[in-house]
Amino acid sequence: MNSTPNSNRKHISIYGKTNAGKSSLINAILGQDLCLVSKIAGTTTDPVLKAMELIPVGPVLFIDTAGLDDDTELGSIRVKKSLEMLKRTDFALYVMDGNDIDEDHYNHIKIEFKKYNISSLLVINKIDGISTVSLQALRKKFTDVFFVSAETGEGIEELKKEIATKLEEEEEEIPIIGDLVPYDGKVVLVIPIDSEAPKGRIILPQVQCMRDCLDHGIKAYVVRDTELSSALKDLQDIDLVVTDSQAFKKVSRIVPEDIKLTGFSILFARHKGDLKSFVEGTEKIKELNEKSKILICESCTHNVSHEDIGRVKIPKLLNKAVGAELTYHYKVAHDFPEDLSQYDLVIHCGACMINRKTVALRVKRCREQNVAITNYGVILAYFNGILDRSIEIFDL
Repeated sequence: MNSTPNSNRKHISIYGKTNAGKSSLINAILGQDLCLVSKIAGTTTDPVLKAMELIPVGPVLFIDTAGLDDDTELGSIRVKKSLEMLKRTDFALYVMDGNDIDEDHYNHIKIEFKKYNISSLLVINKIDGISTVSLQALRKKFTDVFFVSAETGEGIEELKKEIATKLEEEEEEIPIIGDLVPYDGKVVLVIPIDSEAPKGRIILPQVQCMRDCLDHGIKAYVVRDTELSSALKDLQDIDLVVTDSQAFKKVSRIVPEDIKLTGFSILFARHKGDLKSFVEGTEKIKELNEKSKILICESCTHNVSHEDIGRVKIPKLLNKAVGAELTYHYKVAHDFPEDLSQYDLVIHCGACMINRKTVALRVKRCREQNVAITNYGVILAYFNGILDRSIEIFDL
């Protein structure tokens, strides 16, 4: 469970005022004292991420946030950081102290939940400290609410079941490859070993693609680009070849036209983002000029080499296509600008280290501001003249 990347977990954020019992509630749900708990207001400062297995949903990530009414010297910064978590939140809990019912505050954060299309539950905590009469009045006033005590555990199991139910009602996750190839089908995964390849291991998108094949009963054969030709002779009835985007040109020459071909980044463009928007984004390349500004988004930090896709190869291809040195800005991980008006094109990585909700919001923001967006795999397929072939397997 702990080996599941956070990017593959449903993100559940806990919001509320200071001392509402947010951290205590997470501890109660987890069944462990993992979050620091204190009667002192403002104990939780930066958002704290806790991974767990929530039956029957699977791996989830709880995000414990600072109190939204924090009026200390650093309070506004803490609140801002907490609200930034909404951009990656799949589901939210708003926690109220049963002795401090603040509907105005709750209604305000509900607007934010709606803004980011986040389903939520209202949880009234600390019912062990409320008189029977007061609790009955609260139950009468609030209907679609969960009443719990993180201290005694009352209502916690019911809350966990409801969270699981709500998450299962959310949009069904798109497989990486499992719905593109039939059960018992054959897939060849082409993984070049160059200076970009980490020593002794393969990168996360490739691992996740293998796992998705296993989950769906698809036979996966892993080869380097240098052994691809002989592998194709050894195998019959291949359903799909998936290659690292950097090897598109070489691999497309080797793979016969009657065998479908795509790339890892293109699979992730659909799995994590909006493949149709990314394909449409390549049309903007024809309109670029020497004054154009490009935003390149990387979901992880890494050492930059002479073969780096986002920092070296894609800028070189764009500069050559335009015939001028363009201006490039880079954003890493969850750093993404609110105002995109200065950019002509946004180019995103495969997003293996961030969740689908984060990418979807970025695509939405680009669309709202009329800024084209594409991703690494799509733009490399475009420059290699095989974009149509690489998206043939998808129903766009």
